[in-house]
Amino acid sequence: MEPLALAVGTALVSAMATDAWQQARSALTALLRRVRPEQAEQIDVDYTTARDRLLAALEAGADGIAPALETDWQFRVHLMLREHPEIAGELRRVLDAELTPLLPGNEQARVGTVMHATASGSGRVYQAARDQYITER
Repeated sequence: MEPLALAVGTALVSAMATDAWQQARSALTALLRRVRPEQAEQIDVDYTTARDRLLAALEAGADGIAPALETDWQFRVHLMLREHPEIAGELRRVLDAELTPLLPGNEQARVGTVMHATASGSGRVYQAARDQYITER
């Protein structure tokens, strides 16, 4: 599964347990209305239902539901990207500008931003999700 789908699905579920869940839901629904208008309302209901289930599970002390929900939403986003690959840029923008900033710092780090960079001319780009050691002469 592509990293973008993994990150977006994780961010959506992470936002469910915060006060910012409505904003995350709005960002998701707005995107869906453009690419899957016939399914936008149902997915909006599904997101709200998933949030209710997550909160009930957390209240009961059962924290194992979050990974299952993440997998579900990651797969949904994956399918959307397969059907509409042209929305990858917009989905990346939604992730970076709308979803990730809604999350607490520890959740932002867990979601991770999908890295992208551009070099021009004789420029170089070095990216790492962790330690990186570069030796050039």
